[in-house]
Amino acid sequence: MRGFYWYFMPGLKSDNYLQAKNALPEFYWTGKTDMNCLSQCVKQTKEHAYAHHIQRLMVLGNFALLAGLDPEQVNEWYLIVYADAYEWVELPNVSSMVLYSDGGKLASKPYAASGAYINKMSNYCQHCHYSVKEKTGPQACPFNYLYWGFINKHKEKLEGNPRMGMIYSTMGKMDQGKLAHMLDDAEEFIKKLSNNEEV
Repeated sequence: MRGFYWYFMPGLKSDNYLQAKNALPEFYWTGKTDMNCLSQCVKQTKEHAYAHHIQRLMVLGNFALLAGLDPEQVNEWYLIVYADAYEWVELPNVSSMVLYSDGGKLASKPYAASGAYINKMSNYCQHCHYSVKEKTGPQACPFNYLYWGFINKHKEKLEGNPRMGMIYSTMGKMDQGKLAHMLDDAEEFIKKLSNNEEV
């Protein structure tokens, strides 16, 4: 990581391959969200200035990726909240691995996942306001429709990636009405975030 950092700096710090521009939600500081996984990870981070790799990458980071959060704001947050965060290791991990901001210099594909992954790797979903089994609607896990919103939004840049082929093939076979509903839900959710509404 140290070699990667110095080789690609200073450009690595301003890379934004996916043009992510949304502001970091307030709940990254407060933990006040109905998404139990995010709430628990933020609260643990606040209490211990530490979180497990999966919590950092596949819960907090995955949400930042799917929601299109501004890499500069996300990097600043990681540097502030974790006791073991030094820029030479934090920046490549967050910008390149978590947010895919470098367009694939480090990771061969974005680490994007729906609620099913979080459910498989943790017990957060058991006590969540949202249902990980629901794909659309007010009770659906936001990770589910945000995932397909992300996949659809960045199709032009990611479809040619060999590791993304199966995902785009799956999306192409989906019921178009169901897909449209998920994309609408994702757009509505992002609007709520930008308006500082509770989610």
